Amino acid sequence: MSRVLVTGAGGMLGKDLVAVLATRPDLKVTAATRADLDITDPAAALSAVAGHDVVINAAAWTNVDGAETDEAAATAINGGGTANLATACATSGARLIQVSTDYVLAGDAHTPYPEDAPTAPVNAYGRGKLAGEQAVARLLPDNGYVVRTAWLYGAHGPNFVATMLRLATQREHLDVVDDQHGQPTWSHTLAERLVALADAALAGHAAPGVYHGTCAGQTTWYGLARAAFTLAGLDPDRIRPTTSDRYPRPAPRPAYSVLGHSRWAAAGLPPLPDWHSALVDAFASPAPPAPWKVA
Repeated sequence: MSRVLVTGAGGMLGKDLVAVLATRPDLKVTAATRADLDITDPAAALSAVAGHDVVINAAAWTNVDGAETDEAAATAINGGGTANLATACATSGARLIQVSTDYVLAGDAHTPYPEDAPTAPVNAYGRGKLAGEQAVARLLPDNGYVVRTAWLYGAHGPNFVATMLRLATQREHLDVVDDQHGQPTWSHTLAERLVALADAALAGHAAPGVYHGTCAGQTTWYGLARAAFTLAGLDPDRIRPTTSDRYPRPAPRPAYSVLGHSRWAAAGLPPLPDWHSALVDAFASPAPPAPWKVA
């Protein structure tokens, strides 16, 4: 029986990972929340990883704007913490699946970024996550997997879809930016893919390196908000398009976060589903809590 360690098990993606893994009686799962494991502690990471065959690292500093004002703290988790887990995996022989981000890329392309595109983060959060990617590549050339994702939403944490539907109860109209392009990705769908990648890695079917874990297709935040309103039975015309310069943020955002998915085929896995079909499935899911189910 293979043993899987999930770090960051208390977060949105982490909870979905634990739920997906709970359906697998052939796997023994350790779910480590932030309170259980501080990945910035090398000794704690070494102890936690010991005895496991796969580590899925969903622990991260995710406050993008906060990273801009405290880059050292963010990088200590996203870079240094990942390096600690990679070192522990190198010691024990475990495989590491590191969840990363589109923010390691410049975001100025006009066609989907391939997995081997040059990295050029435009903010502190992206630099910290890139440090984590580089640690995995350096320390685990044969057993390290980086899965970049973007625009995550789900039932177990703050996210754009839940925010839009909460604001719908407070305002008649919402102005949403229509000049940032990306791939909304349901965290449950990503969790299923990460577990499938773990299976493929253990079976020797998946080569190490970078994979892109986002849903297919593309839209804007405006397009996502309209789709969410429609599925919630609300009038999508309550969403009005605007531009990013109307909402300045401490951390610059990539204008184009559309990723290519060519490496999945070599691992015997299909790309993730289209973003809109995944959103439909998310709204139909009975999994509590359901922040998008509004009156």
